[in-house]
Amino acid sequence: MSAVERVQGGGVSVRLEPEEAALVRALMEQLLALLDRDAPGPGDELAAVGISERTSPPDDPVLARLFPDGYREDDRAAGEFRRYTEVGLREGKREAARTVLRTLDRGPRPVLDEEEAQVWLRALNDVRLALGTRLDITEEWEEQAAELDPADPRTPMYAAYDWLTMLQESLVRAVW
Repeated sequence: MSAVERVQGGGVSVRLEPEEAALVRALMEQLLALLDRDAPGPGDELAAVGISERTSPPDDPVLARLFPDGYREDDRAAGEFRRYTEVGLREGKREAARTVLRTLDRGPRPVLDEEEAQVWLRALNDVRLALGTRLDITEEWEEQAAELDPADPRTPMYAAYDWLTMLQESLVRAVW
């Protein structure tokens, strides 16, 4: 079972079982693939300076959750906000997922410095938001999960969501 603890001299040790590390790796790789979908291409000159042509939310509900409107009551302001922030936000989420993948390469018990621990928290949150959106997680999600037939294809995703929640909480406790 995973364990997260503060280490003397600063930083946080994250001990993951091989299966847990494989799950985190797979989820971060899936997040990267999702973030690359519908993103501006390398030839987009405006995207190169952090500006998008997109002014409306993505069609994919997960991407829409990861990049919500900045102004709910003003479509024009929301569009302008998205145009000037989504490229940078998307790249920040990509870099967070890549950081998690790099630190996993350190072995079964990577020690994260303070900044890497914060990055892990952001990346884990993004993955939880993605899973939560796909599963339509509500405040009663634990009851919903308990009522699922073990053969239901969503059962492993609920288990992953629950485990990621515990991992994130452990990391928060170790950091603060």
